[in-house]
Amino acid sequence: QVQLVESGGGLVQAGGSLRLSCAASGRTFSTYAMGWFRQAPGKEREFVARISWNGGITYYANSAKGRFTISRDNVKNTVYLQMNSLKPEDTVVYYCAADKVSRVLVDIRSSYDYWGQGTQVTVSS
Repeated sequence: QVQLVESGGGLVQAGGSLRLSCAASGRTFSTYAMGWFRQAPGKEREFVARISWNGGITYYANSAKGRFTISRDNVKNTVYLQMNSLKPEDTVVYYCAADKVSRVLVDIRSSYDYWGQGTQVTVSS
């Protein structure tokens, strides 16, 4: 079992930056692919980014490409999401997630086994 705890959310002005962190418990973090999703009230949870177990492969949703960067530190058991050039439409709750077996379909919720509780990001215009 892996527990994931997100942090780093908050209020930022449009055009600003935030770095989200997701700290994982357990010894198996370094073997898991990790992802970030986000969800607005009343909407489906949507994929943002994913990173392979060793950090060598990353994937991004079109909305994140060029603005967001996912990274990980397997010594610290932490995955990060650096978000730049934030827009008001980025105002949602962000969730990190862990995939135990590095599934092929990287952008769907069912490919992830563990989820954090979420962290709110609010971008003011």
